Amino acid sequence: MNERQLVLKNGEKIDVIQLTGGHLDEILALQQKVIESLTTGAFLQPLMPEEFLTILHGKGMMIGAYYKDRLIAFRAMFEPEADEEEHLGIDAGVPVAELSTVIYSEISNVDPHFRGNNLQVLLGEILMQEIDTEKFHYVCTTVAPFNIASLKDKFAHGMKIVALKVKYGDLLRYILVKNLLQTLQEKAIDSCEIPMADTAQQQRYLEDGWQGTAIKQVDNQWVVRYEKIMLFSEYNPTPRT
Repeated sequence: MNERQLVLKNGEKIDVIQLTGGHLDEILALQQKVIESLTTGAFLQPLMPEEFLTILHGKGMMIGAYYKDRLIAFRAMFEPEADEEEHLGIDAGVPVAELSTVIYSEISNVDPHFRGNNLQVLLGEILMQEIDTEKFHYVCTTVAPFNIASLKDKFAHGMKIVALKVKYGDLLRYILVKNLLQTLQEKAIDSCEIPMADTAQQQRYLEDGWQGTAIKQVDNQWVVRYEKIMLFSEYNPTPRT
């Protein structure tokens, strides 16, 4: 990836580069800073040094944003093994034969002092553009309920909630997916809003094929918009499931 330059809301410029193993200490320091700023550890599943190195050494891609030689944000994509025991592609309904074409939208961290600059979304846009769609057909990820910033980010990149289940031992997570090769048009034939706190109702709708497509705040509580989506060809408006 070629180095890119972005402009923050205050007009300051930052440089975005592809990270390597030589950046590990900076990455770990920023991750720790983010962890210490969180109100609940359940919102972030931190990576171990060896997990970062796996990505940095070729099993994915990781980019970082620098402000005056200081790492202020990073975001990663990870290429899982197709036979991984808890493969997110299985949770997302990807056919077993296509699990090798799944890439994960992995961890992203933003320095607390630079939040509000849309850095998570901007770095995500760059990574999405860098995905080799001849090799990868699906992007999968997990997000904790009530991690509002991360959910908004995933929806901004066209990902949809397709499952809600316990992952990583005992942590409740939304499973989101995006089909990078989707050529059919989508149409919502029905929709509803479910409180984010109502896990059981969301799971019932998801099991019935509904997909989460947006969130908003209603009467001081967060709700998830679920849609029953049909696919159809631009030239043949007959919908299909």
